[in-house]
Amino acid sequence: MAPILILHGWGSRAKNWAKVKELLEKNGIKVLVPDLPGFGDNPPLTKLWTIDDYVRWVKDFAKRSNLDHFFLLGHSFGGAISLKYALKFPGEIKKLILVDAAIIRVRRETVEWLAKTLKIFSFLPGYPLARKAFYKFIVGKSDYQDAMGATRETYLKAIREDLSVHLGLVSVPTVLIWGEKDDTTPLKDAFTIKDKISGAVLEAIPGVKHNPHTVSPELLVERITKNL
Repeated sequence: MAPILILHGWGSRAKNWAKVKELLEKNGIKVLVPDLPGFGDNPPLTKLWTIDDYVRWVKDFAKRSNLDHFFLLGHSFGGAISLKYALKFPGEIKKLILVDAAIIRVRRETVEWLAKTLKIFSFLPGYPLARKAFYKFIVGKSDYQDAMGATRETYLKAIREDLSVHLGLVSVPTVLIWGEKDDTTPLKDAFTIKDKISGAVLEAIPGVKHNPHTVSPELLVERITKNL
């Protein structure tokens, strides 16, 4: 069995996937879950990173780990990285597994127009709360206001990149695993992705939101192993 490389989501870390790793390894599967730059035990980012920068980092990690043909699983922001990796290095990927992946974003032009419009009202007392609500509306959670410095700029860069335009170019077998109640990357996104990736398989986990790896690792692992 080929190994699985897992890329965690924004603001997460490798140890949040410890239970999933343990359960997969009980099935005889080698699992690698690195802390992505800027997260986990790594220091904060000191410069802006793009999704392509993360792809290059993953490529170097795979090379250092002697991975040449593997399953690539990406959750949320890690799903965006995984998609771009599969597009750039399809020969390395045995199967692409996207878990509640953050791929469909508000178009960059829309985000920038809304941000500029909102800034007009920066003199009002309620502006900070309005700005917080704006970014929460875009991504469904408070990652923006929790980020600082280069990490914040990296976050803004990432949410402005709608990767759905690339979905039709995916050539590797793809499995989508989604929390049925996900309110961050809703299930309708999964159906859109499935329609655009030829042959993609969709597995929904009933009653689960955006983090199946922490709230329902057993069901997530069941869906993963079923589709390897």
